[in-house]
Amino acid sequence: MSKMKKYDDDPNTTGHEWDGIEEFDNPMPRWWLWVFYATIVWAIGYSIAYPAWPGISSATAGVLGWSTRANVAADIQAAEDKLAPINAKLEAAELTSIATDAELGPYAVSAGDAVFKTWCAQCHGSGAAGAVGYPNLLDNAWLWGGDVENIYLTIKHGIRNEEDDDARYSEMPAFGDLLEKEEIDQVVNFVMSLSGEAIDTAQVAAGAVVYEDNCSVCHMEDGTGDREQGAPNLADAIWLYGGDYETIKETVTYSRYGVMPAWSERLSEAQVRAVSAYVHQLGGGE
Repeated sequence: MSKMKKYDDDPNTTGHEWDGIEEFDNPMPRWWLWVFYATIVWAIGYSIAYPAWPGISSATAGVLGWSTRANVAADIQAAEDKLAPINAKLEAAELTSIATDAELGPYAVSAGDAVFKTWCAQCHGSGAAGAVGYPNLLDNAWLWGGDVENIYLTIKHGIRNEEDDDARYSEMPAFGDLLEKEEIDQVVNFVMSLSGEAIDTAQVAAGAVVYEDNCSVCHMEDGTGDREQGAPNLADAIWLYGGDYETIKETVTYSRYGVMPAWSERLSEAQVRAVSAYVHQLGGGE
């Protein structure tokens, strides 16, 4: 294809050509150039004044010393200073009197709700109904006691952790190493008979003997459990890991060993008390 016809008043071209079409070398608008130069100057000034360039372990701080982290820290400190008086009152109050205190009661529930949604909801659910392996905090089935003082101890020190010497501790043996398979089948059927119908009623009587010899010391003779040991009630049809035959058999064979962290190292005393009061008033607190 032939090149396009040129006229005397045509601007110079860039020298680029494609299929006979050439590109005029028109200059950029003056206003656009000045705006572009201004952005360059602004970027240089910003890099000098504010945090801008990342390094291996930190970033340039900027001559103004401005920091979003410092701003957030200042806001948090301001909030803590504002709440310091009522938090001090909360820390000094008797746990059993918090709910009836006109000032502390509503504050503890509100603050405890925030603590729960931040730190506890991941395991116990946003509505505190729990999940498999994580207790429901809305019912009245408490492994270690559901009054506000026991809830406080559980939250503060945790369960079966190695970070707090006062953690509440119990351990169920793996009976797969102690009992014959037939005995496990028998005791599972007996346990199921305590709260419902056993799979094989013919094994219940033999299972009662196995239960009395191996399980009653923790779960009590009637299967109602022992809160001092954190031994679950087996007669109320409320199961932490599931109450079907296969799940109970797995529990008996291999045991369970749920761990809850000690929150005393992560939360302040006021926060632990607030979330204790919040959990207690959810409906299952005793």
